[in-house]
Amino acid sequence: MQLYGTYNYIIVGAGAAGCVLANRLTKDPETRVLLLEAGGKDDWMWIKIPVGYLYCIGNPRTDWCYQTEPQEGLNGRSILYARGKTLGGSTSINAMLYMRGQQRDYDEWAQLSGDESWNWKSVTRHFMKSEDYWRGADEIHATGGEWRVEQQRLHWDILDRFVEAAGQAGIAESEDFNRGDNSGVGRFEVNQKRGTRWSASRGFLDPIRHRPNLTVVTGALSDKLIYNDTNSVEGIEFILDGERFYAAALTETILAAGAIGSPAILQRSGIGPVEVLQKAGIEPVLELPGVGQNLQDHLQLRTIFKVEGIKTLNQQYHSLKGKLSMALEYLLFRKGPLSMAPSQLGAFLKSDASVETPDLEYHVQPLSLDKFGEPLHKFPAFTASICDLRPTSRGYVNVTDNDPASAPAISPEYLSTDEDRTKAAQALRITREIVSQDAFKPFKPVEHLPGIQYQNNDELAHAAGDVGTTIFHPVGTCKMGKTDDPAAVVDSHLRVIGMKGLRVVDASIMPIITSGNTSSPTIMIAEKGSEMILQDRERLLR
Repeated sequence: MQLYGTYNYIIVGAGAAGCVLANRLTKDPETRVLLLEAGGKDDWMWIKIPVGYLYCIGNPRTDWCYQTEPQEGLNGRSILYARGKTLGGSTSINAMLYMRGQQRDYDEWAQLSGDESWNWKSVTRHFMKSEDYWRGADEIHATGGEWRVEQQRLHWDILDRFVEAAGQAGIAESEDFNRGDNSGVGRFEVNQKRGTRWSASRGFLDPIRHRPNLTVVTGALSDKLIYNDTNSVEGIEFILDGERFYAAALTETILAAGAIGSPAILQRSGIGPVEVLQKAGIEPVLELPGVGQNLQDHLQLRTIFKVEGIKTLNQQYHSLKGKLSMALEYLLFRKGPLSMAPSQLGAFLKSDASVETPDLEYHVQPLSLDKFGEPLHKFPAFTASICDLRPTSRGYVNVTDNDPASAPAISPEYLSTDEDRTKAAQALRITREIVSQDAFKPFKPVEHLPGIQYQNNDELAHAAGDVGTTIFHPVGTCKMGKTDDPAAVVDSHLRVIGMKGLRVVDASIMPIITSGNTSSPTIMIAEKGSEMILQDRERLLR
């Protein structure tokens, strides 16, 4: 191996967390930072154009293109498990929805970690630190930060009708899903700037590329950690242009490779469940049973309703005039369908009156298609996808060999508990109730997917297995917890338990998945993580 260099900090992964960490840790010009990214640069036009997610997801240029193990809860199906493989990580290919989650999420994190600094009141400061909010600053929102939040730049009457129908079904309107209680129905706000995608790379990395103390390396496939002794990390091995290098970290190596990448690197380095390591032919260095376990994700159930007498994107998509008008509208004004996120309208509600806070989330779209990547339907229709915000199913991410180019086995174990199957059936019923309201009657909605033939709980749970797919929110595989928790991987300061010089700072540390989309909570984790890292460095230098 060749020595690539020596740095104060090595950050593995230039996604949401890695870009924030690089920005914050290099503010001190005396601190040298190496940022390693396995993917390429984010200069492809379809990354910047919001609707470009259609070309980025499932494309090996920008996506790891993982596949899950066959899922019993999905009736034996294996599904695409997209993860960003470029600067900006998944923020360069995701839905761009700005969601913090609920107060209860972070209060539970504080309880599970034994650290009150993770509660809602405390983490709100970290959300606000990087926020640049379109409405302006108030007691819970801020302006001037790197993470731009705007309204979407398009309008659909069919979505107005959904809002009206939801109101008739007892769901009030909400103007802001990010104040701790996201109950209600309303428009999603997005991480965009004047109609273009605002990724973590654009927000946090581009403004600091000139810093001489930051080295950014793309195309660098991280393999495994380097140890000084059995409980101290001093750097990482990686492959670049077919050659093997190692970089040395004087202070810390920080894994920010996400809920799939970070546990895989730990396991290849001999840190994880012994039986998993031995099966993969890897010599155990530190037994941490929780590495790669506790995988949580939001499974979305796509329901599609055909309509009459109202415009949806399906008609415009299949018209040459419609396509030209979309292109022209975006070219001239950065507005219209090419500027839209995958979902424009959201709703948060309770699956049952006994639930304390909303546990279901809708993503509503003025379009429909058989599956991702295929053409839109030729008939007018809309899609109302609904996900269980707090699934009880738990899965895993386990390497199967010691080759960094091999995809790990990914099994979210969707719908593997009675609670999740019951809630899925209830979610499909609630959707039917909303669409049956008077607001939709003039448009004669007909259920196209999953189909009205599914009625009782068992039938609806089976239907959920047919229509369910990931909404790309994997978390929890290096969970934060108390040091006496046998399933915990990192402590409340995100230090790997039992190992010096090593932290994990990304979505994998979430002990419980947030009640909403996960990219902005990951930004917050990196803000808080970088503050803790800098505080520890300051103590070292005293």
